[in-house]
Amino acid sequence: MRVLIQRVKRASVTVDGELISNIGTGLLVLVGICDEDCDEDIEWLTKKISNIRLFDDENGVMNLSVQDVDGEILAVSQFTLMASTKKGNRPSYIKAAKPDISVPLYEKFCAEMEIAVNKPIKRGVFGADMKVELLNDGPVTIFIDSKNKE
Repeated sequence: MRVLIQRVKRASVTVDGELISNIGTGLLVLVGICDEDCDEDIEWLTKKISNIRLFDDENGVMNLSVQDVDGEILAVSQFTLMASTKKGNRPSYIKAAKPDISVPLYEKFCAEMEIAVNKPIKRGVFGADMKVELLNDGPVTIFIDSKNKE
């Protein structure tokens, strides 16, 4: 799994002009899933995301987690995170898992995130043409790949 985490002041997802989800201060987590992903990837990522220190403490140092600041999380599926740009100018998405694999893993990821942070996780709509808006705070943007553990 690959995730792109953005520290936000606010974020929202709209589909066909309808507001689906929105959060205030917290993390927007874009989630890419490949065929090889499994429960171990979810377990490692949810622990990492729930504890990663991306929020400023009283000294202006990124020393607090989303839990420490009582922040919210918006998780949005994004198959384009699995893009390969090795050949040519058109990205290949062959590494992205098909819906029969990715939907259950995305749902499990969201459910495990809820357990990890002990609060509901807002979500996008899997497979929809989503309009994602955010106010990146910092900006702070972190890429994590569960296969490389970085």
